[in-house]
Amino acid sequence: MNDKRWVFQTMPESTEVATLANAIGVDSSIAALLVQKGITDFDQAKNYFRPSLEDLHDPFLMKDMDKAVQRLWQSIQNQEEILIYGDYDVDGVTSVSLVYGFLKQYCDKLRFYIPDRYKEGYGVSKQAINWAIEIGISLIITLDCGIKATECIQQAQIAGIDVIVCDHHEPGEALPPAYAILDPKQKACLYPFKELSGCAVGFKLLQAFVLQQNISLDILYQYLDLVAISIACDLVPLTGENRILAYHGLKRLNNSPSFGIQAIIQVANLPWTLGISQLVFGLGPRLNAAGRVDHGSLAVKLLLAEDSVTASSLARQIEEKNGFRRYLDSTITAEALQLMKASDESLIAKTTVLFKEDWHKGVIGIVASRCIEHYYRPTIILTASGDKATGSARSVAGYNIYEAITSCSELLEQYGGHAHAAGLTLPLENIISFQERFEQVVSNTISQELLIPVQKIDLLLPLEKVTNKFYNILNQMAPFGNGNMRPVFATELVIATKYRILKENHLKLTVQEPASSICIDAIGFGLAKYAHLVCDRKPFKIAYTIERNNYQGQVNLQLNIKGLQPI
Repeated sequence: MNDKRWVFQTMPESTEVATLANAIGVDSSIAALLVQKGITDFDQAKNYFRPSLEDLHDPFLMKDMDKAVQRLWQSIQNQEEILIYGDYDVDGVTSVSLVYGFLKQYCDKLRFYIPDRYKEGYGVSKQAINWAIEIGISLIITLDCGIKATECIQQAQIAGIDVIVCDHHEPGEALPPAYAILDPKQKACLYPFKELSGCAVGFKLLQAFVLQQNISLDILYQYLDLVAISIACDLVPLTGENRILAYHGLKRLNNSPSFGIQAIIQVANLPWTLGISQLVFGLGPRLNAAGRVDHGSLAVKLLLAEDSVTASSLARQIEEKNGFRRYLDSTITAEALQLMKASDESLIAKTTVLFKEDWHKGVIGIVASRCIEHYYRPTIILTASGDKATGSARSVAGYNIYEAITSCSELLEQYGGHAHAAGLTLPLENIISFQERFEQVVSNTISQELLIPVQKIDLLLPLEKVTNKFYNILNQMAPFGNGNMRPVFATELVIATKYRILKENHLKLTVQEPASSICIDAIGFGLAKYAHLVCDRKPFKIAYTIERNNYQGQVNLQLNIKGLQPI
């Protein structure tokens, strides 16, 4: 932990902070956090603390939205066969559950399709298009995929099937020949918010449909729980429109959970009140597990379950799949780390690109993330898929791995993704050339400091400010997640008045600033090895978040230590 590079946010102008603090009646430290986020007046603060669905953007600002809605309405009126098509990850299955679940109220001839990760791979597949042609589909709505599916969409077009693409990934140089493309990242789209999840793009299509047909928005808002799950688990920024959707989606999730969500909470022993972190680390991996080790349609069936008995049965199946996923995850991670340790070249490289033909395709993305926890650098894990290699890429903070992969595109057959994560397919015979080329590209474009893990710190804070009132206001800045992280504070001179080691791994201590009598409890998970820094009342620095600890019915504030440094 003390090996991380501490990076302090720029402290805003004191006059701006004082003006905002007076306008909204908060402590200067709270005001400083808000100004850092670009919030400088009463109205902006109100919108931040009380996100309103009325502030959602007009969906018709999105390019092709009018065409998409008209085609959807036409297909419903003409009783055409409609196929809702989505990817097998959390964003994909929530997207399909949202659009299918909503539209089935207005359309009888509706089907959904999740591709098989192993037989079809990511995105729109030829197998799916062939099936759609066979059963007489007239309209396909792709969700969380399609922006690069030129060949398959052309196949559908030739067969007389219109395709509406709803995607949020980066487009390629040429767009597919779809009837309509909804993707705020396409160049000609003037939609003001570019960072929607795939499910949120599907939500915008339905919002436009509802507005056009004079349907109550409240009917659509019942599905905001699915949008919140997608936003959390796809790690899109919790800013702008995403923040509004996630805020109200969490309310829906916690106040009126669906049968499927209730069942998975119960089976997995998740807390009944879910925040973003519980979605990312609790609910999300389970919904993902269906597509990783079996088939993603299982997760869609759970989310669409209409009674508790069906939901409970599906939730137990998914929990079983998740157990197997965890076994694969730990086993393959151990093998990957062993491969890295066995190669001197690998240990000094600026990238990790590993291949083993029998690694399970469903968990290689997780394994890539695990490897970064040990060797902090852009990482790609590859496995065999037929006569090809398929892989998942994960990046380090501040480095665009999608651009690096694009620089190696001549060696690839297919790729797509974001700055922080991507997927790719290449011929087996190109693996060594790709490893060398990717290492060369990253070495030439990444700075040394980006290869050191970062601990971001928002503000310096005296411990006397850590009060219940301060915490209560801080907590109203939730939901916390990517783009709106829980604030991290630092106190630059503290001593431990007492400390102990818990379960051989964690550091429990009470800290105090030497010039103050105020003491506060703190916990450092996984920090027991740094006990030597805090013993004998040695002074040290701490970086931390503030939380409430409920232990045996006693509730008190506690610092969750993110880093320790000696003075």
